[in-house]
Amino acid sequence: MNEPTAYGRPAVHETAAVEVHTPAPLTPAHTAPLMPVQPGTIPAVASVVLPDGRVVTGYAIEPAKPEPVAHKPAVSRAAVNIALGGAGFLAVCGGLLMLTTFIAALTALVTQLVILAAVVFGGWIAVQVFSASGHSGGTTVNIRKAVIKRNKFYG
Repeated sequence: MNEPTAYGRPAVHETAAVEVHTPAPLTPAHTAPLMPVQPGTIPAVASVVLPDGRVVTGYAIEPAKPEPVAHKPAVSRAAVNIALGGAGFLAVCGGLLMLTTFIAALTALVTQLVILAAVVFGGWIAVQVFSASGHSGGTTVNIRKAVIKRNKFYG
């Protein structure tokens, strides 16, 4: 009933409800030389008595301690950046709206000034043209037919 295993030792099979199997080692695809590493501290050896009376001895395995969780802010940084970008966008839109309103008002002002200048200048020209028929002072020159004979002026 004892069958040889890969280690050359016979495997022990009990007829009881518990069977013990001896594992066969796996050969890795590539063998790298193993480097022995000394542990920092010598682990404690623990022995446990099973309910059926067997004693299992081995090193105690300490449970893995999770790393402390870093304090996370209530609001993620990405959400804050998105909100600030939205606020900046609204400020820019408001500024652009004010800029276009200012440009429209400035255009209307320049247009009104040009029209006012045209009306005033046109009125001044009209006054000059229509008031030229009546003399309001100045020098009056009467031109008569003059005769020049032999370099002598007869006027």
